[in-house]
Amino acid sequence: MPTMYSSAFASPKIVQHLNLRSNEKPLFDPSKSAPPTSFFGSTHEFCLSKTTTLSSQHRRSAVVAAAEAVKLRKSNSSASPSNLLITKEEGLELYEDMVLGRVFEDMCAQMYYRGKMFGFVHLYNGQEAVSTGFIKLLKKEDSVVSTYRDHVHALSKGVPARSVMSELFGKATGCCRGQGGSMHMFDKEHNLLGGFAFIGEGIPVATGAAFTSKYRREVLNENCDDVTVAFFGDGTCNNGQFYECLNMAALWKLPIIFVVENNLWAIGMSHLRATSDPVIWKKGPAFGMPGVHVDGMDVLKVREVAKEAIGRARRGEGPTLVECETYRFRGHSLADPDELRDPGEKAHYSSRDPIIALKKYLTENNLASEADLKAIEKKIDEVVEEAVEFADGSPTPPRSQLLENVFADPKGFGIGPDGKYRCEDPKFTEGTAQV
Repeated sequence: MPTMYSSAFASPKIVQHLNLRSNEKPLFDPSKSAPPTSFFGSTHEFCLSKTTTLSSQHRRSAVVAAAEAVKLRKSNSSASPSNLLITKEEGLELYEDMVLGRVFEDMCAQMYYRGKMFGFVHLYNGQEAVSTGFIKLLKKEDSVVSTYRDHVHALSKGVPARSVMSELFGKATGCCRGQGGSMHMFDKEHNLLGGFAFIGEGIPVATGAAFTSKYRREVLNENCDDVTVAFFGDGTCNNGQFYECLNMAALWKLPIIFVVENNLWAIGMSHLRATSDPVIWKKGPAFGMPGVHVDGMDVLKVREVAKEAIGRARRGEGPTLVECETYRFRGHSLADPDELRDPGEKAHYSSRDPIIALKKYLTENNLASEADLKAIEKKIDEVVEEAVEFADGSPTPPRSQLLENVFADPKGFGIGPDGKYRCEDPKFTEGTAQV
């Protein structure tokens, strides 16, 4: 692996503290005629303070090392096919997973507006490179912890589309038997440890899962190299659980990767306005772990960073903080009219669609033909259509399921003296006085 890339994961001493000027330019300035082409790692858009002791070149090698490594390997790809970032099989797998996520979410929008789904539904469109780039490198035994934007994480981890769609429909055939819904996907078989509606609450769960892996290997002497990946957004990085768990994970060298899906907006609040220092990746070195920034709109760059971070965790070298700068193409949820973001900003990121970028890479490097990709798209359309038919035809949960999985011992509330669930009493819904 090129030295330039490895430097992103080197000793925290390499990645020193950086001070940003208070009058920094925003990542996207609507007053300019053309949107910027650079990300947080660019020294052009995010200039360093004149008082910093770290040169811009050192900062660049630390922050965008992954992007530079990809560029370097791309420049050598013409010499030999073996220098390509992925094989044909890997490329088709990545493309299929990303297309599945996009088509599934588009179908969710249709079903929501038709009244098939209820509550809040948060879609993942535009961020597929992050989910696919990390999760498709994991084993089934590895754990994933998600947020309320969790449908695509579940699909990438292998949860069947029909199970996810049924859960969204509130049906008994869903992965949580209809009791979780959009924001609480969970699947024990695939080690999807849940979507969490409140930001930050999934990070301690992920840290506990990583501790379990370390305990099994070092205390129980089991052959366990399982890792955990915790996904969360930029807004979560202002919450206490984030810092507490970074500290604990670094202190105990836990096999966990903290993945920040920085889509630049926390509901309607710009990340640049909400955070005193918007460069998230450097919070990793502050706690003694590598911090890396990567273009989250490029699945190949994300995949390269993920390989190194997951490898470190498996080798027992501890956690990594990865900031993936991405963008959601839809509003915060399907109830959000998305009127706060500048149209020019949205157009800029739409032009960097991660699926189109991967498709271009595959065809230009002769890894796949248009026919190959069309076949995948047709297959996914059929999978999603079948998932909707299955969910629509599935039964709703019985009333007897209402109090299941609420209490560890339901006898104190959910089961009456006759041994039957109290919710089966016809008067149960009249009010709590009857219970």
